[in-house]
Amino acid sequence: MSRSDNPMLPDRGDGVTRRDFLHDLAVAGLVAAAPGSLAAAVGEASAATAASAMEEAYYPPTRTGLRGTHEGAFEVAHALAREGKRFDEGRDTGESYDLVIVGAGISGLAAAYFYRQQHGTDKRILLLDNHDDFGGHAKRNEFHQGGSMNLAWGGTVNIEWWNYSDVGNRLLSEIGVDVERLLSNFTYDWGESGTGLDTATWFDERTYGVNRVVKGMSVQNMQRNAVVDAVPEMPISQESKDALLRFLNSEEDVLSGYSVDERESFIRSTSYTQFLQEQGGLPDEAIQIFDLAMMGIWGVRTGDSSVAECLYSGLPGEHILGIPPASYEDESHGPSAMFPDGNASITRLLVRSLIPDSFPDMTEDADPFDIVTERLDYSQLDDGSNAVRLRLNSLVLNVSNEGEGVALTYHQDGNLKAVRAKQCVLACYNRIIPHICPTLPQAQKEGLAECIKRPMGTANVLLKNGKPLERAGVSGAYLPGSLLQMVSVVTGVNAGKYQTEWNPDEPCMLHFFFGVPPENPGNLSIVEQSQAGRLRLLAMDFEDFEQEIHRVLD
Repeated sequence: MSRSDNPMLPDRGDGVTRRDFLHDLAVAGLVAAAPGSLAAAVGEASAATAASAMEEAYYPPTRTGLRGTHEGAFEVAHALAREGKRFDEGRDTGESYDLVIVGAGISGLAAAYFYRQQHGTDKRILLLDNHDDFGGHAKRNEFHQGGSMNLAWGGTVNIEWWNYSDVGNRLLSEIGVDVERLLSNFTYDWGESGTGLDTATWFDERTYGVNRVVKGMSVQNMQRNAVVDAVPEMPISQESKDALLRFLNSEEDVLSGYSVDERESFIRSTSYTQFLQEQGGLPDEAIQIFDLAMMGIWGVRTGDSSVAECLYSGLPGEHILGIPPASYEDESHGPSAMFPDGNASITRLLVRSLIPDSFPDMTEDADPFDIVTERLDYSQLDDGSNAVRLRLNSLVLNVSNEGEGVALTYHQDGNLKAVRAKQCVLACYNRIIPHICPTLPQAQKEGLAECIKRPMGTANVLLKNGKPLERAGVSGAYLPGSLLQMVSVVTGVNAGKYQTEWNPDEPCMLHFFFGVPPENPGNLSIVEQSQAGRLRLLAMDFEDFEQEIHRVLD
């Protein structure tokens, strides 16, 4: 798919330039990977000297570009699973472990943690991961351009502790995650907190014929009154405006005559789009405004979401249904806690517990929240003197039971290698498991094949300062005509020594949430839409996202 064929990706204009995003990247970005002593002294070093020293460092959190399943992490897996390629046996490394874990995300790291609890800290464990960093979906992004470190999350972020099992919450407590302490110093609310600025919806010229920022209404605030206030400024037809106002101002109970159970059944079995059409009386133009409101949060359009799910997410409609919030809200729901780098701090705490030397400056009795700002020495992760080793850039191709143990073949740096273990845990992407472990029972393969990832992503952008946002009076926005549906200023996510306060004179972190819908959803099921969206996502490169970020910020 070329850019000219993709309506989501116009040619770049002359507004915000790449230089506006990245200040002094050649030096500052490299310094981010330096040991503390070099980073502190960089002001006295020449740019050439600093750059030369940094080229030898290995520190993935400071890398830019596409950082999810990045280049080099998936090609061999696609050859195996999509093209049916078969690989030779790997060269025997002579290594043998009590346990090998495939995947070093939260699941894999937790498996190593629990194994040591049950079998002893002297047991030898190897974790293999195909990415250049651990954490899986809990990806840490560091920005050092323009001064002090700015953090953002490149994946999972919420600690939804009220839904966790006793085992999960106990694990968090044992590694030092104090949820109440996190919440006590947490004011981030998806663009609404700490700035004094407003959230908004951006109606773009490509979709609506005019560029217009309408303040007050956003994904974060799409309650009835906020939408009513925004309707006069919306660049849609008068017919659609009138229909929206009739829907929003109506006091009619459209489910009159329904019993409590029938109302409950209706909101859980009816799509939100169908509800807006039939009970709300809205034309397609008005419905489109809400269509992608949940895409960046749940990866599903409102047409494929129930009324209950959309009401739970804050979309309007409760007022004509005659139902209380308890009908669709989770009574056990609590406020999400989060670290400044999302769940990456959880993975870092797990790594510290497994490989203490990986955080050389943290003493045994250090404050666990110091993990947010402490230096991680990646050279310690695969040190042979450690009982636990974590080997990155290592894609497992075959796992099989042999004799009294397990044999594994993996690909690293263009070479096939083999290790053995007494036991193995597969904590990797579920759909690859039947390909790397072909002896699985057929029923298990079929079950794993039903797991489809939704094509969702995050994008983080550092601005040199927040002055443009201050002038616009906007700290976050819903973008119903963009590939990137939601953007917010990141401030008020604090932990340990990392404290953020809004200051428009300083570098400013922006975070985008987005889901990639199919170009023509038609009658596709959610599974088929996710597959089509993933194919669309795979066809895109960094420049595609960069162009759209430029367009939105312009």
